[in-house]
Amino acid sequence: MIKSTQLSLSPAVKSSPKAVFARHETFHPRFGWLKKGFDRAQHNPGVFLAEDATVHLGVGKNMVRSIRYWCDAFKLLENDRPTEFGEQLLGNQGWDPYLEDPASLWLLHWKLLADPCRATAWSMVFNDLNQAEFTEEDILEMLRRGRAGKLAESSFKKDVSCLLRMYARQPSAKKSLASEESLDCPFVDLGLIHLIGDSRVKRSFRFQLGHKANLPPEFIVCAALQFAVQTNETARTIPLSRLLYDPGSPGQAFKLTESALCEAIEIVSKAEETLGLDDAAGKLQFRFQGSDPLAFAEALLAQYYQANHH
Repeated sequence: MIKSTQLSLSPAVKSSPKAVFARHETFHPRFGWLKKGFDRAQHNPGVFLAEDATVHLGVGKNMVRSIRYWCDAFKLLENDRPTEFGEQLLGNQGWDPYLEDPASLWLLHWKLLADPCRATAWSMVFNDLNQAEFTEEDILEMLRRGRAGKLAESSFKKDVSCLLRMYARQPSAKKSLASEESLDCPFVDLGLIHLIGDSRVKRSFRFQLGHKANLPPEFIVCAALQFAVQTNETARTIPLSRLLYDPGSPGQAFKLTESALCEAIEIVSKAEETLGLDDAAGKLQFRFQGSDPLAFAEALLAQYYQANHH
Protein backbone atom coordinates (compact mmCIF):
# COMPACT_ATOMS: atom_id res chain seq x y z
CA MET A 1 0.00 0.00 0.00
CA ILE A 2 1.35 3.39 -0.99
CA LYS A 3 1.67 6.09 1.62
CA SER A 4 0.63 9.28 -0.13
CA THR A 5 3.17 12.08 -0.13
CA GLN A 6 2.35 15.42 -1.70
CA LEU A 7 4.39 16.00 -4.81
CA SER A 8 3.94 18.68 -7.44
CA LEU A 9 2.16 17.27 -10.47
CA SER A 10 -1.11 19.00 -11.22
CA PRO A 11 -4.36 17.91 -12.86
CA ALA A 12 -4.26 17.62 -16.61
CA VAL A 13 -6.49 20.45 -17.80
CA LYS A 14 -8.21 23.23 -15.89
CA SER A 15 -8.88 26.02 -18.33
CA SER A 16 -8.30 27.32 -21.83
CA PRO A 17 -4.92 29.03 -21.58
CA LYS A 18 -3.69 31.62 -24.03
CA ALA A 19 -2.86 30.06 -27.39
CA VAL A 20 0.85 29.61 -28.06
CA PHE A 21 2.14 28.83 -31.54
CA ALA A 22 5.55 28.48 -33.21
CA ARG A 23 7.77 29.35 -30.25
CA HIS A 24 10.16 26.46 -30.87
CA GLU A 25 12.22 28.19 -33.59
CA THR A 26 11.37 25.14 -35.81
CA PHE A 27 13.48 22.81 -33.59
CA HIS A 28 11.96 19.77 -31.91
CA PRO A 29 13.46 18.91 -28.50
CA ARG A 30 16.81 17.18 -29.04
CA PHE A 31 18.58 14.57 -26.95
CA GLY A 32 20.14 16.31 -23.96
CA TRP A 33 18.47 19.68 -24.48
CA LEU A 34 16.05 19.51 -21.55
CA LYS A 35 18.71 18.40 -19.09
CA LYS A 36 21.16 21.00 -20.38
CA GLY A 37 18.63 23.81 -20.18
CA PHE A 38 17.45 22.77 -16.74
CA ASP A 39 20.97 22.45 -15.30
CA ARG A 40 22.15 25.78 -16.70
CA ALA A 41 19.04 27.58 -15.46
CA GLN A 42 19.37 25.95 -12.05
CA HIS A 43 22.88 27.40 -11.81
CA ASN A 44 21.92 30.76 -13.35
CA PRO A 45 18.27 31.63 -14.15
CA GLY A 46 19.49 34.44 -16.42
CA VAL A 47 21.49 32.13 -18.68
CA PHE A 48 19.07 32.22 -21.63
CA LEU A 49 19.17 36.02 -21.85
CA ALA A 50 22.89 36.41 -21.22
CA GLU A 51 25.07 37.76 -24.03
CA ASP A 52 27.19 34.61 -23.86
CA ALA A 53 24.21 32.22 -23.70
CA THR A 54 25.41 30.46 -26.85
CA VAL A 55 28.72 29.70 -25.12
CA HIS A 56 27.10 28.35 -21.95
CA LEU A 57 24.62 26.19 -23.86
CA GLY A 58 26.90 25.27 -26.75
CA VAL A 59 24.31 26.00 -29.45
CA GLY A 60 23.29 28.87 -31.75
CA LYS A 61 21.00 31.75 -30.80
CA ASN A 62 17.87 30.18 -32.28
CA MET A 63 18.56 26.94 -30.43
CA VAL A 64 19.01 28.87 -27.16
CA ARG A 65 15.49 30.25 -27.60
CA SER A 66 14.21 26.79 -28.51
CA ILE A 67 15.74 25.14 -25.42
CA ARG A 68 14.24 27.86 -23.25
CA TYR A 69 10.83 27.34 -24.83
CA TRP A 70 10.84 23.55 -24.46
CA CYS A 71 11.97 23.67 -20.83
CA ASP A 72 9.05 26.02 -20.18
CA ALA A 73 6.56 24.02 -22.26
CA PHE A 74 7.41 20.79 -20.43
CA LYS A 75 7.00 22.66 -17.11
CA LEU A 76 10.60 21.99 -16.07
CA LEU A 77 11.21 25.73 -15.74
CA GLU A 78 8.90 28.64 -15.00
CA ASN A 79 10.18 32.18 -15.48
CA ASP A 80 13.54 30.50 -16.18
CA ARG A 81 13.66 28.94 -12.70
CA PRO A 82 13.34 25.23 -11.88
CA THR A 83 9.83 24.07 -11.00
CA GLU A 84 9.11 21.46 -8.35
CA PHE A 85 8.43 19.01 -11.16
CA GLY A 86 11.73 19.88 -12.81
CA GLU A 87 13.58 19.26 -9.55
CA GLN A 88 11.76 15.98 -9.00
CA LEU A 89 12.60 14.64 -12.44
CA LEU A 90 15.93 16.24 -13.42
CA GLY A 91 17.44 17.49 -10.18
CA ASN A 92 20.68 15.98 -8.83
CA GLN A 93 18.63 13.63 -6.66
CA GLY A 94 15.77 13.46 -9.16
CA TRP A 95 13.85 10.47 -10.39
CA ASP A 96 15.62 10.29 -13.76
CA PRO A 97 18.14 13.15 -14.14
CA TYR A 98 19.43 12.07 -17.54
CA LEU A 99 16.12 10.84 -18.97
CA GLU A 100 17.46 7.32 -19.37
CA ASP A 101 14.08 5.68 -18.70
CA PRO A 102 11.71 5.78 -21.72
CA ALA A 103 8.85 6.15 -19.26
CA SER A 104 10.07 9.65 -18.40
CA LEU A 105 9.29 10.73 -21.95
CA TRP A 106 5.67 9.68 -21.39
CA LEU A 107 5.61 11.79 -18.24
CA LEU A 108 7.01 14.77 -20.14
CA HIS A 109 4.47 14.23 -22.93
CA TRP A 110 1.66 14.30 -20.36
CA LYS A 111 3.09 17.46 -18.78
CA LEU A 112 3.44 19.13 -22.20
CA LEU A 113 -0.31 18.73 -22.80
CA ALA A 114 -1.23 19.65 -19.21
CA ASP A 115 -2.74 22.96 -18.25
CA PRO A 116 -1.47 25.55 -18.90
CA CYS A 117 -0.46 24.09 -22.27
CA ARG A 118 2.14 26.24 -24.02
CA ALA A 119 2.03 24.17 -27.21
CA THR A 120 -1.49 24.82 -28.52
CA ALA A 121 -1.09 22.88 -31.77
CA TRP A 122 0.05 19.83 -29.79
CA SER A 123 -3.03 20.04 -27.57
CA MET A 124 -5.34 20.39 -30.57
CA VAL A 125 -3.78 17.47 -32.45
CA PHE A 126 -4.01 15.05 -29.54
CA ASN A 127 -7.40 16.19 -28.26
CA ASP A 128 -9.34 17.47 -31.28
CA LEU A 129 -8.10 15.51 -34.30
CA ASN A 130 -10.77 12.83 -34.23
CA GLN A 131 -9.40 10.53 -36.91
CA ALA A 132 -6.86 7.72 -36.65
CA GLU A 133 -5.27 8.49 -40.02
CA PHE A 134 -4.49 11.98 -41.24
CA THR A 135 -2.29 14.14 -43.44
CA GLU A 136 -0.37 17.33 -42.74
CA GLU A 137 -3.14 19.23 -44.54
CA ASP A 138 -5.75 17.70 -42.20
CA ILE A 139 -3.90 19.16 -39.22
CA LEU A 140 -3.46 22.52 -40.90
CA GLU A 141 -7.16 22.72 -41.70
CA MET A 142 -8.06 21.90 -38.09
CA LEU A 143 -5.71 24.62 -36.81
CA ARG A 144 -7.14 27.15 -39.27
CA ARG A 145 -10.69 26.39 -38.14
CA GLY A 146 -9.75 26.41 -34.47
CA ARG A 147 -7.98 29.76 -34.64
CA ALA A 148 -10.34 31.34 -37.21
CA GLY A 149 -7.53 32.86 -39.23
CA LYS A 150 -6.09 34.77 -36.28
CA LEU A 151 -2.54 33.62 -36.98
CA ALA A 152 -0.17 33.60 -39.94
CA GLU A 153 -0.28 30.43 -42.02
CA SER A 154 3.49 30.10 -41.62
CA SER A 155 3.11 29.64 -37.85
CA PHE A 156 0.66 26.78 -38.33
CA LYS A 157 2.98 25.12 -40.83
CA LYS A 158 5.98 25.42 -38.51
CA ASP A 159 4.04 23.76 -35.70
CA VAL A 160 2.76 20.93 -37.88
CA SER A 161 6.22 20.21 -39.24
CA CYS A 162 7.79 20.31 -35.78
CA LEU A 163 5.12 18.11 -34.19
CA LEU A 164 5.36 15.42 -36.85
CA ARG A 165 9.16 15.38 -36.70
CA MET A 166 8.91 15.14 -32.93
CA TYR A 167 6.67 12.06 -32.81
CA ALA A 168 6.96 10.29 -36.19
CA ARG A 169 10.15 8.52 -37.19
CA GLN A 170 11.39 9.98 -40.45
CA PRO A 171 12.42 7.92 -43.51
CA SER A 172 16.09 6.90 -43.39
CA ALA A 173 16.72 8.35 -46.85
CA LYS A 174 16.15 11.81 -45.44
CA LYS A 175 18.78 11.25 -42.77
CA SER A 176 21.61 10.34 -45.12
CA LEU A 177 23.56 13.47 -44.26
CA ALA A 178 23.55 12.45 -40.59
CA SER A 179 23.39 16.10 -39.55
CA GLU A 180 22.01 17.15 -36.19
CA GLU A 181 18.95 18.58 -37.92
CA SER A 182 18.14 15.17 -39.37
CA LEU A 183 18.32 13.26 -36.10
CA ASP A 184 15.11 11.80 -34.76
CA CYS A 185 13.62 13.33 -31.63
CA PRO A 186 13.64 11.13 -28.50
CA PHE A 187 9.84 11.31 -28.44
CA VAL A 188 9.60 9.16 -31.56
CA ASP A 189 10.32 6.24 -29.21
CA LEU A 190 6.83 6.68 -27.73
CA GLY A 191 5.43 5.29 -30.98
CA LEU A 192 2.42 7.61 -30.87
CA ILE A 193 2.45 8.64 -34.54
CA HIS A 194 3.60 6.59 -37.52
CA LEU A 195 4.32 7.64 -41.08
CA ILE A 196 2.26 5.35 -43.32
CA GLY A 197 2.56 7.01 -46.73
CA ASP A 198 5.13 9.39 -48.16
CA SER A 199 4.23 10.41 -51.70
CA ARG A 200 5.45 13.52 -53.42
CA VAL A 201 1.96 14.94 -53.17
CA LYS A 202 1.32 14.41 -49.45
CA ARG A 203 2.43 12.42 -46.43
CA SER A 204 0.00 10.30 -44.43
CA PHE A 205 0.23 9.48 -40.73
CA ARG A 206 -1.57 7.29 -38.21
CA PHE A 207 -2.02 7.46 -34.46
CA GLN A 208 -0.89 4.20 -32.87
CA LEU A 209 -3.86 3.26 -30.70
CA GLY A 210 -3.80 0.77 -27.85
CA HIS A 211 -1.19 -0.75 -25.60
CA LYS A 212 2.20 1.00 -25.37
CA ALA A 213 5.03 -1.32 -24.35
CA ASN A 214 7.11 1.37 -22.61
CA LEU A 215 4.22 3.20 -20.88
CA PRO A 216 4.03 1.99 -17.24
CA PRO A 217 0.54 1.25 -15.89
CA GLU A 218 1.36 3.46 -12.89
CA PHE A 219 1.67 6.45 -15.22
CA ILE A 220 -1.69 5.73 -16.84
CA VAL A 221 -3.43 5.42 -13.47
CA CYS A 222 -1.69 8.56 -12.21
CA ALA A 223 -2.99 10.46 -15.25
CA ALA A 224 -6.47 8.95 -14.78
CA LEU A 225 -6.60 10.09 -11.15
CA GLN A 226 -5.41 13.59 -12.03
CA PHE A 227 -7.96 13.90 -14.81
CA ALA A 228 -10.78 12.52 -12.67
CA VAL A 229 -10.14 15.03 -9.89
CA GLN A 230 -9.90 17.88 -12.38
CA THR A 231 -13.26 16.81 -13.80
CA ASN A 232 -14.94 16.56 -10.38
CA GLU A 233 -12.98 17.20 -7.19
CA THR A 234 -15.38 15.41 -4.88
CA ALA A 235 -16.45 12.40 -6.96
CA ARG A 236 -14.61 9.13 -6.47
CA THR A 237 -15.75 7.48 -9.71
CA ILE A 238 -15.53 8.49 -13.36
CA PRO A 239 -16.91 6.69 -16.43
CA LEU A 240 -14.20 4.90 -18.38
CA SER A 241 -15.50 6.58 -21.53
CA ARG A 242 -14.52 10.00 -20.15
CA LEU A 243 -11.00 8.77 -19.37
CA LEU A 244 -10.74 7.58 -22.97
CA TYR A 245 -12.39 10.28 -25.06
CA ASP A 246 -12.67 13.59 -23.20
CA PRO A 247 -10.25 16.38 -24.17
CA GLY A 248 -7.29 16.36 -21.80
CA SER A 249 -7.86 12.73 -20.82
CA PRO A 250 -5.16 10.05 -20.64
CA GLY A 251 -6.95 8.17 -23.40
CA GLN A 252 -6.44 11.11 -25.76
CA ALA A 253 -2.92 12.00 -24.63
CA PHE A 254 -1.64 8.42 -24.75
CA LYS A 255 -3.96 7.19 -27.52
CA LEU A 256 -5.28 4.29 -25.45
CA THR A 257 -8.00 1.78 -26.22
CA GLU A 258 -10.47 0.60 -23.59
CA SER A 259 -8.61 -2.67 -23.16
CA ALA A 260 -5.26 -0.89 -22.67
CA LEU A 261 -6.74 1.44 -20.06
CA CYS A 262 -8.50 -1.41 -18.24
CA GLU A 263 -5.34 -3.49 -18.22
CA ALA A 264 -3.35 -0.67 -16.59
CA ILE A 265 -5.99 -0.10 -13.90
CA GLU A 266 -6.23 -3.82 -13.18
CA ILE A 267 -2.45 -4.20 -12.84
CA VAL A 268 -2.18 -1.33 -10.37
CA SER A 269 -5.30 -2.40 -8.46
CA LYS A 270 -3.69 -5.74 -7.61
CA ALA A 271 -1.41 -3.90 -5.20
CA GLU A 272 -3.75 -1.00 -4.43
CA GLU A 273 -7.20 -2.12 -3.34
CA THR A 274 -8.34 1.51 -2.99
CA LEU A 275 -8.90 1.68 -6.75
CA GLY A 276 -10.37 -0.53 -9.46
CA LEU A 277 -13.03 -0.98 -12.10
CA ASP A 278 -16.76 -1.27 -11.45
CA ASP A 279 -19.65 -2.16 -13.75
CA ALA A 280 -22.44 0.40 -13.31
CA ALA A 281 -25.55 -0.53 -15.26
CA GLY A 282 -23.45 -2.14 -17.96
CA LYS A 283 -20.96 0.74 -18.19
CA LEU A 284 -17.45 0.51 -16.80
CA GLN A 285 -16.24 3.16 -14.41
CA PHE A 286 -12.97 3.85 -12.62
CA ARG A 287 -13.33 3.78 -8.83
CA PHE A 288 -10.86 5.22 -6.34
CA GLN A 289 -10.89 6.14 -2.66
CA GLY A 290 -9.03 8.42 -0.29
CA SER A 291 -9.12 12.03 0.82
CA ASP A 292 -6.33 13.15 -1.52
CA PRO A 293 -6.33 11.29 -4.84
CA LEU A 294 -3.79 13.70 -6.33
CA ALA A 295 -1.23 12.93 -3.64
CA PHE A 296 -1.90 9.24 -4.17
CA ALA A 297 -1.49 9.61 -7.93
CA GLU A 298 1.79 11.39 -7.54
CA ALA A 299 3.02 8.81 -5.05
CA LEU A 300 2.48 6.18 -7.74
CA LEU A 301 5.14 7.94 -9.81
CA ALA A 302 7.58 8.03 -6.91
CA GLN A 303 6.94 4.34 -6.28
CA TYR A 304 7.64 3.51 -9.92
CA TYR A 305 10.95 5.36 -9.96
CA GLN A 306 12.03 3.98 -6.60
CA ALA A 307 11.37 0.45 -7.85
CA ASN A 308 13.10 0.93 -11.19
CA HIS A 309 15.99 3.28 -10.38
CA HIS A 310 18.09 2.00 -7.51
